[in-house]
Amino acid sequence: MGSLFRSILVSFAVVVSLASAAAAQPAADPTVAESTSADRHEVLNGKDHHFLGRVKLERGDVSIFADEAWFHADTSRFIASGNVVFSQGSNRISADRAEFDTKSGLGTFVNAYGTASVKPPVQPLRPGAIAPPPIGSREAEVYFFGDTVEKIGPKKYRITNGGFTTCVQPTPRWDLQAGTVVLNIDHYTLLRNAVFRVKGVPMFYAPLIAYPTKKEDRATGFLIPAYGSSTLRGQQIHNAFFWAIDRSQDATIMHEWYSKTGQGVSGEYRYNFGGGSDGALSTHYRRERETRYVVNGATSVLAASRTYELRGSANQMLPGRLRARGRIDYFSDLQRSQSYNTDIYNASRNQRSYGGNLVGAWGTYTLNGTFDHNEYFYGTTTSGVTGGAPRIAVTRNERPLLGSHLYLSVAGEYARILYQTRGESGGAQRVVVDKGLTRLDLNPQIRVPFRRWQWFTVNSTLAWRDTYYTRSQTAATETATPALVDEGVNRRYFTAASQVIGPVFNRIWDTPQNGYAEKFKHTIEPSLMIQRTSSIDSYDRIVQLEGVDFIVGDVTQLNYGLTNRFFAKRRNGTRAAAAREFLDVTLSQSYYTDARASQFDPRYATSFSGAPPSHYSPISLTVRAVPTDNANATMRAEFDSRYHSLRTVAANAALAVPGLLQASVGWSKRFFIPQIAQFNDARFLDHALNASAALHTRDNKYGGAYSFNYDVLHAAMLQQRMSGYYNAQCCGLAFEYQTYNFGAASTFPVASDHRFFLSFTLAGLGNFSPFNGAMNGVPR
Repeated sequence: MGSLFRSILVSFAVVVSLASAAAAQPAADPTVAESTSADRHEVLNGKDHHFLGRVKLERGDVSIFADEAWFHADTSRFIASGNVVFSQGSNRISADRAEFDTKSGLGTFVNAYGTASVKPPVQPLRPGAIAPPPIGSREAEVYFFGDTVEKIGPKKYRITNGGFTTCVQPTPRWDLQAGTVVLNIDHYTLLRNAVFRVKGVPMFYAPLIAYPTKKEDRATGFLIPAYGSSTLRGQQIHNAFFWAIDRSQDATIMHEWYSKTGQGVSGEYRYNFGGGSDGALSTHYRRERETRYVVNGATSVLAASRTYELRGSANQMLPGRLRARGRIDYFSDLQRSQSYNTDIYNASRNQRSYGGNLVGAWGTYTLNGTFDHNEYFYGTTTSGVTGGAPRIAVTRNERPLLGSHLYLSVAGEYARILYQTRGESGGAQRVVVDKGLTRLDLNPQIRVPFRRWQWFTVNSTLAWRDTYYTRSQTAATETATPALVDEGVNRRYFTAASQVIGPVFNRIWDTPQNGYAEKFKHTIEPSLMIQRTSSIDSYDRIVQLEGVDFIVGDVTQLNYGLTNRFFAKRRNGTRAAAAREFLDVTLSQSYYTDARASQFDPRYATSFSGAPPSHYSPISLTVRAVPTDNANATMRAEFDSRYHSLRTVAANAALAVPGLLQASVGWSKRFFIPQIAQFNDARFLDHALNASAALHTRDNKYGGAYSFNYDVLHAAMLQQRMSGYYNAQCCGLAFEYQTYNFGAASTFPVASDHRFFLSFTLAGLGNFSPFNGAMNGVPR
């Protein structure tokens, strides 16, 4: 509401200012009289000009009309009466009488009313901020009125018994009136005895309103209260105060009241000092009382709690070509955090994390130092912690070796790895298993490229890796599982690999009569990657925590595949025809001389799923289609080559009709395979469907959005979200309704939460919207 209301007041002041300026000229300047025409013009005493009948004063694109006018050169007064009309572009003021001081530019309209055009400014969103319903990009006609409208200073105006509206009806749908309005451009505007009316009925009264009307679109003040409701927390009222600290910083403090559970306090601080120095931090604290719910005749209790959330990020340029980054996404209670958020991502999020990063580059060398702490929850009392505290990596980027066609790169890393499993004991959290250790890694590599022919390329690499671990594990036996010991272990191995692409086969078709493209091209790209890893004597003693630790030694891998690419040369509007890849299909698989390597191949999504060792990986199929800029689809599937069954499949598609429709759909499934561990356990299977669509008329008068996430496997709707809006000439209405299923494992006393939000829009004035991410589904 703020920027639009400010635009109305400022635009109104500009209209009055232009009307004053049109008549304002130095006393000795005769152009006021010369610029005025009338049916009759009389000059009295050589200094008083009297204009009578169809009076018109023109100054550039500004015109003033009246039945009669006087210009007193000695006192610099211009007085117009009888059907006075000021016109400038689409802005107009009508009055019974107007009087200006042509020397000072001050003046007064008596019994004035008029119109001014206001174009709603763009309202950018930020995480956690109000998400307004659409108000369109068309200019709004503001209708204003007052017993007197006075310009009393260079940037100061006073309106007596006046107001404004954006409605054209004889009885406006809404208007705002005040006994006195003192408007200060670049400062604050005071409204005394202000009354907001709907269809002529007073709805809100305030003895005094102070409102910022500064040039900047940010000013300190209270924000419009917001309303919402939900099954879990009841009726909600949100109040906020915005503090514009300076041009580079601001802060928002919010209070939230819930009729069923209690209240909360939130805050957000943002800064942008330029030069890569910026950041934001959001905090939220909730204090909720014990609440009883009656569901199907049974009473359940939601325990009292005090919880908080922290979210933020920061960037800072440092001397010496260094850049620092920090981030935090942390909550104190998993389920309370999930129940508070309205979007499916945050409502289903089970991870909290924080960390920082320092990077720098000097010539061919780069430094990357990272601290990260990630905790994943597997329930309300069990979690796993991973991360690095810290990781420091130094890299020498690839460069020719001694001027030859060989390219050398070197990478080294020091990492203190975090790896813990946490559980609850006696009501307090404790560390159950700590497998953390320190790892030192050195990895030089030489690459030999062969690119003599465009249709056949070979990239060969030879690498050596030396890794030292401060902890190790004992060897497994038939009667004992490996045990963690505080003894260091060293791992060394060589890797030689060659990546071959080609020969590439092409075929081109000329299709000048085709409605889609004037030419088509089909390429077939076979590929083969051969990799040999030397034996690793200490493999059984390595504590396997991250991907680099799972390398299997004394193994040869072959990855083979075939990619089909389809290109179309087509025009895009008035631009010349250009080729674009509209479809590609890739089929690939790997072979391993040591079957254990199939369990740790990152090229396949199901490698780490617990499947038994195999000499062959699953067959991977990837399809990507982008026929136009407004339509795309992808599909990826993995097929078990041993049991001839699909392991996983996932597909996504999106469609857009500019100015009308945006839609997307996604589907994924993990299949049941009796012979493979985890694939034969229903706890690890999934089958999901999600879709979203947003549709609005081209004039943005009507619109709506709908989205859902459905668990096909358990026949359960996880969440549905629907919203819609209607924009009339001077006002609008937007709503949102959401249902969210907490799930069978939830400890909440209600199985699902039903949330409803309602927002009103006043053209040229703004909107009332709830906080906490609601109304995000309303299209703009």
